[in-house]
Amino acid sequence: MRRLFLIAFFLEVGFVLIVVPWSSYWDRNYFAQAMPLLHAAITNDFVRGAVSGLGLINVAAGVSELVSLMLSRHVERPVPSDVEGPAPIRPSHFAED
Repeated sequence: MRRLFLIAFFLEVGFVLIVVPWSSYWDRNYFAQAMPLLHAAITNDFVRGAVSGLGLINVAAGVSELVSLMLSRHVERPVPSDVEGPAPIRPSHFAED
């Protein structure tokens, strides 16, 4: 269950980081309007592309974890043939009083 939350977190953060730098919210936030130098930096297309690239990395990590989770559920784990299991219980062991 914890792994599913991690996958969901990676995917959601990734998609937000891909979309938000290209939205109007990115241009009109409080910090960008309060500091003109910051506004000039964050509205640069290279900075937007870098943030979107981080989003792509997050999405790739989420998809990788999802594939890993799906493949781990379908792998049959072989039982080693050289290891013996517990000795069988026979009724004769209980008959000794």
